[in-house]
Amino acid sequence: MATTTKPAHQKELFGHPTGLYILFMTEMWERFSYYGMRGILVLYLTAQTRGDNPGLGWLDGEALSLYGWYTMLVYVASIPGGIIADKIIGQKRAVMIGGFLLVAGHGILSIELMWAFYSGLGLIIAGVGMLKPNISTLVGGLYKQGDERRDKGFSIFYIGINTGAALAALVVAWVADTWGWHAGFGLAAIGMVLGQVIYLSGQKYLVTVGNKPKEIVADIDNVSIKDIFTKQFSTKIPLLVTFLLAVSSSIVAWYYIENQKVAYIVFFLFLSMVVGMMVTIYGDLRSQIEKDRYLVLLLSFIIVIVFWGAFEQAGGLMNLYAENRTDRFLFGYEIPAAAFQFFNPFYIMIFAVPVANFWMWWKHRGKEASSLFKMANGVIIMGLGFVFMVFASMQYETLGKSALYWLALAYLFHTIGELCASPVALSFITKLAPIRYGALMMGVYFAATGLGNKVAGLIGESASEAGELNIFAGITIFCVIFGLLVIAVLKPLKRLTHGAEEDERAITD
Repeated sequence: MATTTKPAHQKELFGHPTGLYILFMTEMWERFSYYGMRGILVLYLTAQTRGDNPGLGWLDGEALSLYGWYTMLVYVASIPGGIIADKIIGQKRAVMIGGFLLVAGHGILSIELMWAFYSGLGLIIAGVGMLKPNISTLVGGLYKQGDERRDKGFSIFYIGINTGAALAALVVAWVADTWGWHAGFGLAAIGMVLGQVIYLSGQKYLVTVGNKPKEIVADIDNVSIKDIFTKQFSTKIPLLVTFLLAVSSSIVAWYYIENQKVAYIVFFLFLSMVVGMMVTIYGDLRSQIEKDRYLVLLLSFIIVIVFWGAFEQAGGLMNLYAENRTDRFLFGYEIPAAAFQFFNPFYIMIFAVPVANFWMWWKHRGKEASSLFKMANGVIIMGLGFVFMVFASMQYETLGKSALYWLALAYLFHTIGELCASPVALSFITKLAPIRYGALMMGVYFAATGLGNKVAGLIGESASEAGELNIFAGITIFCVIFGLLVIAVLKPLKRLTHGAEEDERAITD
């Protein structure tokens, strides 16, 4: 009997499409390059211009300001990156282009010249914007609608993300500490080259997903950004809101911000446009249920901003604290400061399943387990992690150095908070977003995450005047109070969702 050989894109490995493992390895090396570079960026900026491993000699506040702009733009770039893929070139080609941009960006960073530094950052921002939002879409496209393996496939993919981040924290940190910052940047480039080679060589397993759209079909349940802008600037209330915010924020930036006036004016103009857009969408919604759910959706964006504004101290202020305030000697070896970025992905791999199982057990006992409740508790738990940084700061003031276990404990609480808040946030947004604006709300989610990263940079900048002890204590107090306030108004907020999550459970249970 003649046997037929399956096409490559139909072949499976360990019960999943082979293409999943191509994307797994691609994303693993992309995250290796991104987190490796992110882990040493602020340390390189603040390192003295003389010595064994010279840096740029910037002040802490200057370095954290750039860190905030950079991490914000990385997320904001996901919006045009997703649009370009969806409307023009397809996700598969977008990931390929993003990979080439990242290889070039990380490679240029290894050149010890300032033009190379800024050019490299720009290329990385563009590359992540093209790759990051689209590679996840490719993963989903490997499975047919209703395929029960899809969730497990994404879990495997998530392991790749954290494996790359964990490897980067150890290997890139050690290389940068041993051979210099630019060697670390170069290693990040090599990691991205490996990811790109794997992706290009595995195209035969991705034949059916992420292809260039053949035609754009008009859909009455989908509204383009052009449509929204047209309404925003032709409707009185949205136009007035946008104009007043743009003018007032620009005046504040011009008269009260000393440095980077133009950058902040552009930033505030962008925020004014987003707020005006949100007002436009609210006025365009067709029913009171949609409007009520939309208001809760806006609150979830605020929770996202608060969470990442505190959490992203990891690559900025806490990274500097590890470098300058922490006794990093362990068994006679001094651990590179950037290696402390290992804790977060390591803890995720350990605690992701237990935390998910806890919430399942909690729900089955009849306890409150809504997405808003999980997100609020995530903010509280993450905020409590800064209590250990308060203890570290107190120990530093007494002894001149703080123990490394304070950082390990802080990252533990931050990770558990992340596992409570982050996985459910995006899912919650998809449940509440009006169908006509679903794709746009995903873009706003990325913008909110980027804004949180910028807030993290601003908080870190203030540490040079307020002091780390006050900043860490302030973050703790604010996050706990904010989370408790969300829990306090949970019942009326759940009423405004009109059973969005209950409806879903009725379908899936």
